[in-house]
Amino acid sequence: MLDQINIEDVLFLDIETVPLTYHYSKLDKNTRKLWDIKFKYLQTESSESQYKKAGIYAEFSKVVCISVGVMKGKAFRIKSYYGHDEKELLDNFSKLLNKHCIKKERLLCAHNGKEFDFPFMARRMLINGLKLPKVLDHAGKKPWEVPHLDTMELWKFGDYKSYTSLTLLAHVFGIPTPKDDIDGSDVGRVYHEENDLERIVTYCQKDVLTVAQLVLRFKGRPLIEEGSVIIA
Repeated sequence: MLDQINIEDVLFLDIETVPLTYHYSKLDKNTRKLWDIKFKYLQTESSESQYKKAGIYAEFSKVVCISVGVMKGKAFRIKSYYGHDEKELLDNFSKLLNKHCIKKERLLCAHNGKEFDFPFMARRMLINGLKLPKVLDHAGKKPWEVPHLDTMELWKFGDYKSYTSLTLLAHVFGIPTPKDDIDGSDVGRVYHEENDLERIVTYCQKDVLTVAQLVLRFKGRPLIEEGSVIIA
């Protein structure tokens, strides 16, 4: 399959998400009740202690950054959509998808994108009253009709018993780690307590570059050189 994919037709992306409210104690009464119901079946941890994972659930968190990368020759161009206004950044990103994925058929590629990035964005778009771009609206489509590429799925080779992180794959393939400053578990704190969105954007951009590097490794091609990365 990878031999048939033109790397310039792939839109590499990564998203960063944060809880709507950083601390469980700050949740409004109704939201807290619904969170408790969601996790009442877990006997090992309280719903309050589980709240540290709120950023992965679209019903309790929001997107603060989407970084997108494309190959053009030897250059890799990255553009980020970020801000505190989730609806605005999702709307702007949706316009990009409608423009570039309709004019030219492109694959969306992310690590664990099929389980997280793609459905999370779609859910948050609907919550914000936005129409889904065609490339994210795949209800009723057969799996092979969905234009999504997932580096974690590619690495599984049909083996579904484990999760392999982007950091681990970067390590085994000799790709510089994207986690040299923060990792996903730090994003909520950096956003809510440090108010450092720019730091999150930089981290997101590194993940996008790493996903592209991983696909190049899978295809047996040279890595993108540092000087060939262009931040829009």
